[in-house]
Amino acid sequence: MTSKRATVLTRLGLAAAVGLAALVTQAVTGGASAVSGDEDTLRRDVRAITAAGATGAIAATQYADGETAWARAGTASLEEERPVPRNSYHRIGSNTKTYTAVVALQLVAEGTLSLDDTVEEWLPGLVTGNGNDGSRITLENLLRQTSGLADYTDVLFGDPDVLTPEGYREGRFDSRTDEEKVALAMTVPPSWLPDAADPGAETRWEYSNTNYLLAGMIIEEATGHSWEREVHERIIEPLGLEHTFTPGTSPYVPQPTATAYTRFPGEEELTDTSLAADGGPDGGIISTNQDVNTFLRALMDGTLLPPEQLAEMQRTVPAEDFAGPGTEYGLGIAWAPRCGDGEGFWFHGGTSFGTTSETGVTEDGTAAANAAAFTTDFADQQAFEEQAAAAQTLVEHALCGD
Repeated sequence: MTSKRATVLTRLGLAAAVGLAALVTQAVTGGASAVSGDEDTLRRDVRAITAAGATGAIAATQYADGETAWARAGTASLEEERPVPRNSYHRIGSNTKTYTAVVALQLVAEGTLSLDDTVEEWLPGLVTGNGNDGSRITLENLLRQTSGLADYTDVLFGDPDVLTPEGYREGRFDSRTDEEKVALAMTVPPSWLPDAADPGAETRWEYSNTNYLLAGMIIEEATGHSWEREVHERIIEPLGLEHTFTPGTSPYVPQPTATAYTRFPGEEELTDTSLAADGGPDGGIISTNQDVNTFLRALMDGTLLPPEQLAEMQRTVPAEDFAGPGTEYGLGIAWAPRCGDGEGFWFHGGTSFGTTSETGVTEDGTAAANAAAFTTDFADQQAFEEQAAAAQTLVEHALCGD
């Protein structure tokens, strides 16, 4: 999403297979009427993701007329050389933030929360020390990433012993509480403090997973229910997302799926990183391509949010560090002019150990697209960016035309 290496880690929410990448490439369309050229374009674009280094990739599109398409390329396993399963489950990483923002905004619409509520009001004494001040940070700052709070993942993965194959294996079954993660962020001074008189007017932007940990904790305090329950009852169940769930502390991704590989800094070989506990409101959801598309379309067509809250979600601040020139960030979702002539679409993106994903949805929700790749390269920034760019291009072609 960006040239800044920190984002490779902050999008955690937490390739050697080029010859195998062309092993399988398949695309299928279905529904009332085929989109002209969609199958060929999707097949070509998903192949480009594996050519950029991913061991395997899968993508899907969904349109208002009932037309859907999916494509896959590469292999589900370097050991077995089998195709990536259709409708593979995968960790969607920081795309989870959009779901968390929707829950918060539904609570705002109901009067349970206000975007002006401060962290200190709901979580007294939690955000403090080293210049941090929860009384200067509102729910709006958290959701729009304008709080200035440090990212706990920068602290966690700042230890070189953690981001290694050995460090991964040692910690893959471990789980930290949200409070423990926030405490890591509190060891670092904030980049800024929003204006005490009008914190919601803050336009300085910096990506921080800590923001969404706190938003999830506020949701729990306000409802008396877990963040997972609120996501299930407000989004997953109403939309019939049968292949979307919050795994809690379970480190497993259900079948069908593909092996998730990571190349760690300083390493040549890929490491199987399919197991990983510790999911939360900043990046914990597991889903499928089609379920993600259904969610995104329901968001933008007004199914999930009243007009006032959807408009607030779409009020943005400049965030070019997130995804390049013209990028703006709203409440848990970003916009960029990727279709030419100032036209664009809404999107996010997510990275976890061994899985990266890119998403996109038109402004009216008539079409959505996303791609998931089962390789994350922390050893080579250029390779990481090339793979991400290939996935972004796939989404752009699906939503803007080839």
